[in-house]
Amino acid sequence: MDARFNNTLLALTIASQCLAGQPENQKAENTSSGIKPLNVVFILSDDHRYDYMGFMGTIPWLETPCMDRMAKEGAHIKNAFVTTSLSSPSRASILTGMYSHSHKVVDNTAPLPEGLIFFPQYLQENGYKTAFFGKWHMGNDSGAPQPGFDHWEGFKGQGEYYNPRINTNGEWIQYKDSTYVTDLLTEHAILFMKNQKQADKPFFVYLSHKGVHDNFSAAKRHKDCYKDKELVLPQTINTPYYGVKDLPTIHEKTGKAASGKDYYGEKMSPNWVKNQRESWHGVDYSYHGRPWDVQVRKYCETLRSVDESIGSVLDYLKEAGLDDNTLVIYMGDNGFAWGEHGLIDKRQFYEESVRVPMLVRCPGLFEGGKVIENMVQNVDVAPTIMACAGLDKAKQMVGYSFLPLLRGELVDWRDHIFYEYYWEYEFPQTPTMHGIRTDRYKYIRYHGVWDTNEFYDLQNDPYETTNLIAEPKYKEVIKQLNGRIYDWLESTDGMNIPLKRTVRPHTDHRNQGNY
Repeated sequence: MDARFNNTLLALTIASQCLAGQPENQKAENTSSGIKPLNVVFILSDDHRYDYMGFMGTIPWLETPCMDRMAKEGAHIKNAFVTTSLSSPSRASILTGMYSHSHKVVDNTAPLPEGLIFFPQYLQENGYKTAFFGKWHMGNDSGAPQPGFDHWEGFKGQGEYYNPRINTNGEWIQYKDSTYVTDLLTEHAILFMKNQKQADKPFFVYLSHKGVHDNFSAAKRHKDCYKDKELVLPQTINTPYYGVKDLPTIHEKTGKAASGKDYYGEKMSPNWVKNQRESWHGVDYSYHGRPWDVQVRKYCETLRSVDESIGSVLDYLKEAGLDDNTLVIYMGDNGFAWGEHGLIDKRQFYEESVRVPMLVRCPGLFEGGKVIENMVQNVDVAPTIMACAGLDKAKQMVGYSFLPLLRGELVDWRDHIFYEYYWEYEFPQTPTMHGIRTDRYKYIRYHGVWDTNEFYDLQNDPYETTNLIAEPKYKEVIKQLNGRIYDWLESTDGMNIPLKRTVRPHTDHRNQGNY
């Protein structure tokens, strides 16, 4: 084994001394203690992938001038990830600072368990006025006000793009006259901030957009603006392409069944990925038959209003003289595949699914134009915002404040992240999985399915085209990474697979209506 792999194993051994892969030495003095409490505006979008921003250049015709502005005037956290790439688990991790297997919101229908504390509750206790606007999309998703917010404007479930019905502090209001939800939420969030400026109290605003969730519906001013644009196809849209071998695979001379590359193909693509091409979440049967290329364009059109929302917030803060003392964070709740590996949607541990856009701006705290290379996760949001109030993170939180990274301080930071996803009854195409990602490697371990695990060298194969799980020279590294996953789960009480009572017919097209 050469020196490169010895160094990798040494790094992993050192990392194993740190509980659950978190920074070892970050102390309270590395938070914002001692400074005036910062106002915070947290803007969340739904299903916005990490590289669909104009300045990233992935889609040459995609316009996001306000996101571009935020990157220029603030910081682009280039390697931002979620711990579970699914809306409800991710949102629960943002609010609690905990992993999915700890807060128990493991899918989009799991109820909130008793005893969960959301970080805005700590802000309330320390003099902040807090407000929520938009999409809750988590357990107890009735639209009714949730703990931690002095002011509440939320809708039930997915809500509507046009003419939304919104619960305002316990009273339902039906909007009409083609009211567009992104614009409405933004206007009301800014109005709340104006009222807090007059009250001279620090505020926290959680602006949670419906965009850019399916069914994609752009504001009228953006409708069809990209309908004739040519799509940029991902490199892996035809990798894999269905099965490699027809069953049975018994060799007539040896009597042995196919295995390894002979069965999975030269690139060792998992069978579940091949099968998922012809599902709701695959390019060949996307959304039960809606052409996926049309959906990509509608997605980008719908994103335009989310971008404008960011610009409206930044403009107001500057006009009001609040921008120096207000931290603005923009991020997506999970990534989204648009053809990579032949897939659509999220849930997987591939880069397009697990990575999210994250932009941060606060002129009074740090200079603009920064690019943060460190791996940041959604569990870091709660400790970061608490640090803005001069508070240490709560003991149950597994993330850390990334304010020191923004200020350019030398702090010990994680060198790997963990991932988990649990099989869903409604979407059986994607299996339960756990994974680990370092700056160099990614290992994905599947549970409850007869298939191949995956291992990628991200430095040499950033698009995850070739699964190296069977390469002998990586065997020891893979073994170490597999052990780290179990160390993480055991140390965070994550060794129990959640199981829920589901007595209803299947909804996938191959088994629809059957129990």
